[in-house]
Amino acid sequence: MSKTFLAVGECMVEMAPTGQGTFAMGFAGDTLNTAWYARKCLPSDWTVGYCTAVGRDQVSDQMLGFLQQSGIDVGPVRRLDDRTVGLYMIQLKDGERSFAYWRSQAAARQLAADAGQLQAAVADAALIYFSGITLAILPERDRDTFFDVLRAARARGAKTAFDPNLRPRLWETEDTMRACVTEAAGLCDFVMPSFEDELAHFGDGTAEVSADRYLSAGAGMVVVKNGPEEVICASSESRQAFQPRPVSNIVDTTAAGDSFNAAFLAEYLVSGNIAASVDAGARLAGTVIQHRGALVDCFEPA
Repeated sequence: MSKTFLAVGECMVEMAPTGQGTFAMGFAGDTLNTAWYARKCLPSDWTVGYCTAVGRDQVSDQMLGFLQQSGIDVGPVRRLDDRTVGLYMIQLKDGERSFAYWRSQAAARQLAADAGQLQAAVADAALIYFSGITLAILPERDRDTFFDVLRAARARGAKTAFDPNLRPRLWETEDTMRACVTEAAGLCDFVMPSFEDELAHFGDGTAEVSADRYLSAGAGMVVVKNGPEEVICASSESRQAFQPRPVSNIVDTTAAGDSFNAAFLAEYLVSGNIAASVDAGARLAGTVIQHRGALVDCFEPA
């Protein structure tokens, strides 16, 4: 099995306001953010790939160019003649951000439509990373296909990691969201929820309750992020709590969880040390939130 970290999900066109009614175009998405940071964190003998679907138009070509320039392998990307990529626009009012989305016909919704192509995309992955948004954009039948592919990958020795990233607006119903997320957790070696989401949509009273619920679903290890509060790492064998270092200059919390996941998993894949992995995740997230934007180039040259 190769040293490949494979993220699966949706990369979108981002239109961010620059002032005077103009916008700057970029590319972003939760699993893409994690892949981007994982490429920065992992040793050079690791490959970081991205599995999604895009069109054959100019903006899809630009997206693939961005991924390649970031050192991310686009070999697992499926290309469709009749689709393009999704888009969202950031809106600012009195300093608060809101978002408008155009993604109903996005190519990424078809990333699991061809079981054979999906199996080929994940065939060499040592770790497969996905999120609740990955699941939410898929039609019900394709979610089942995706779960079957995950089961087969784990049977051959791949590890799986999952951030529930609960976004009810993307799902048919909240009950469907909760059921699918719980099923996915049972197929994963690492489940990495944010307690704020779990409190809001599962009603968990504490981060410990969230950890216990995902362990009961069959997760191997649960890493509960909770902003400046303790990170809970729990498995059937052990449970530890780690206090992140405080961050005073918080500018933008975008991608805090995505970057934490990347650094945690990168360190764990190399060292297997939980304490070092939490420290790596917390340090990177703490740096990212002191800058604007999801992708912050805060790494020293090698």
